[in-house]
Amino acid sequence: MKVLVVGSGGREHALCWTLAASPLADALYCAPGNAGIAQEATCVDIKADDVSGLRDFAVKEGIDLVVIGPEAPLVGGLVDELSAAGIKAFGPTKAAAELEGSKGFMKDLCARHGIPTAAYRRFDEADAEAAKAYARELGAPLVVKADGLAAGKGVTVCQTLEEADEAIDAMLRDHRFGEASAEIVVEECLIGEEASAFALVDGETALLLPSCQDHKRAYDGDTGPNTGGMGAYSPAPVMTAELEEQVRREILQPTVDAMKAEGRPFKGVLYAGLMITEDGPKLLEFNARFGDPECQVLMMRLMSDLLPALVACCDGVLKSFDLRWYVESAICVVMAARGYPGDYMKGEPIGRLDKAGADNDVMIFHAGTKLGDQGRVVSNGGRVLGITALGNSLAEAHDRVYAAIDEIDWPGGFCRRDIGWRALSSGTIPSED
Repeated sequence: MKVLVVGSGGREHALCWTLAASPLADALYCAPGNAGIAQEATCVDIKADDVSGLRDFAVKEGIDLVVIGPEAPLVGGLVDELSAAGIKAFGPTKAAAELEGSKGFMKDLCARHGIPTAAYRRFDEADAEAAKAYARELGAPLVVKADGLAAGKGVTVCQTLEEADEAIDAMLRDHRFGEASAEIVVEECLIGEEASAFALVDGETALLLPSCQDHKRAYDGDTGPNTGGMGAYSPAPVMTAELEEQVRREILQPTVDAMKAEGRPFKGVLYAGLMITEDGPKLLEFNARFGDPECQVLMMRLMSDLLPALVACCDGVLKSFDLRWYVESAICVVMAARGYPGDYMKGEPIGRLDKAGADNDVMIFHAGTKLGDQGRVVSNGGRVLGITALGNSLAEAHDRVYAAIDEIDWPGGFCRRDIGWRALSSGTIPSED
């Protein structure tokens, strides 16, 4: 098969690394790719949101399967364009991708079909004062979310009503996230422990993948601004087998059924961001693709060939399919450019990557990188590297991943030093010493 992966981040590097090992993949391309992906696939200079350009390339090259990584081309209708051209695509249609593209649509779907989530209301630009009044009705803490795509940064957890007022004004009146915040969702703040649940979906069946836990905040101790994700680990001990089955039964499968019933059958990866509350699991958000950096830890633990599973999703035959996973734990730690998620420098050289990745149980997934002068890897984004390690225990994976990070020569980079702290046996945040 000729396979095209769309995207340029750590998630796409992990997918290319996994698909490159499939005996079914005769040729592997990635658009646009990055410096690390270039070691696994032929990189094509087409942006991930260039729907027509990607379609034309796929037709010209006779691509058999397109695997779409990021959310923008999904929401932009890439699957629809490819399908119309007779090309198999892994991912939801534009109508189904609205589960991620509009937080308001997702919340309304949950309300219509009894899927457990936080209390909420939707507001547009004319309703800023009404949004503030609803915030007072909920009380602090509460959450203000941009309705549309905001690169993982459109969510503000407000500890006070004053912070809520500021967040509402920033989104509705100052247009902090452009069109993405022309409408917002104000919702109650759920209390508990977060976890991520992923399922492969073929329009009817949801095949649950191993549990993960992401770390959204920029700094140690879950402090600082929200980011696209600073690290992840799998499995997440909070997700017991019983709880996983409850999530599948009460959240994932009902959502798949609801989307089919509403004429938007969902195919691809359905990601549920969860809060494990005293009243059971509740939905925080849906994504219509693999998470980043959760994809990295999942691919490290995957024993089976991924490619047949993706084809089974496209063909609607997932019901009789299964995947095998290594029992080892995996941790991914993101190295980001200093200043992220705010302003940051690009073009900084990154050294000693070969030494950092010398351990067979360590993989360095590139996210925001490119090749600079003399073929040197340089930074080219906010989240730049996803150092990922396996271990017989989470503690072993933790030690292995940070040992690899300490080998990397990049003064302009930073990372959290506490990824996985909730699941470590001590239950405390490890020190940086």
